[in-house]
Amino acid sequence: MSSPTVTVIVPGRDVGAFAAEALDSLRSQTYTSWQAILVDDASHDETSEVFAHAASDPRFLLISHDVARGLGASRNEALALVDTPLVGFLDADDVMTPGALATLVGSLDESGSDIAVGAYVRLRPDAAGVYTPGPIQPWVAAATDPARQRTTLAEHPAVSGNIVAWSKVSRIELWRRGGLAFTEDKAYEDQVVAQRLYSRARGIDVVPDVVVHWRERADGTSITQRRHRIDVLQDYLDGMRAGLAILDSGAHREAARARVALILAMDVPALVRVAEHHPDDAYRRLLGSFTRDLAARADREGIVLDPEAEPLLAAARLW
Repeated sequence: MSSPTVTVIVPGRDVGAFAAEALDSLRSQTYTSWQAILVDDASHDETSEVFAHAASDPRFLLISHDVARGLGASRNEALALVDTPLVGFLDADDVMTPGALATLVGSLDESGSDIAVGAYVRLRPDAAGVYTPGPIQPWVAAATDPARQRTTLAEHPAVSGNIVAWSKVSRIELWRRGGLAFTEDKAYEDQVVAQRLYSRARGIDVVPDVVVHWRERADGTSITQRRHRIDVLQDYLDGMRAGLAILDSGAHREAARARVALILAMDVPALVRVAEHHPDDAYRRLLGSFTRDLAARADREGIVLDPEAEPLLAAARLW
């Protein structure tokens, strides 16, 4: 058997209801030259059993933690073990589409780029708890459609809006060359590393194909569903600020402008809706300060804002 070309890093903690489906989606890839590193981050449910069973297949290497270290640290530990030219990520509650690796790896083989980025959709439960994939959202399409090869942040600034770790395959040499790693001990750990990858890539491929179904859990335990917590909000805002700082420090002006516009159109309005009914004024103060700073930047730089977001942004500026 030939050596694998791509390593897929799959961290998970207490996602036993979904882990088997995630790993089945990896086994079902039409591209077969892969291996995977599973990181069980001190799970208390059947995640450990699902991962241990998978590790009987030589394509899977299992790392088990006695004490939870978090998603960023789990990914970093696995990154240090990658011995293939390419690396990708899959969260253990998500689903990789069957042609995902073939599409992303195939694009890199053709182009020689450092990173390939695909589209994704949310996987939401209906009233009966059945998960169904939704449509590609406009900001996802803006980042990945139409297909491009060997593009850059300067040529395609909207790609900066695709900040999730699991929509990409990249060259491990890009990580090693830049000394890149995920932020640890914080949520939204992929915001900063995504902008560093884009900033340092010698070529970026984007493909409109959906490569991952991103699960929004029925029990509300996904990190994006816990934005009502003040500590999660702080991490969210810090992640967006730090990602913008990376673009600013690299003089990626148009990418930074695109990112500011997207945050004010998508992220802030969603948070305002949470804040309007939040019992703690500290939540509103945090969001208000962030919104005023970002809106002032948009005013200075002549960034056109989404008219539908304006009433929510106006409310946030007063907090």
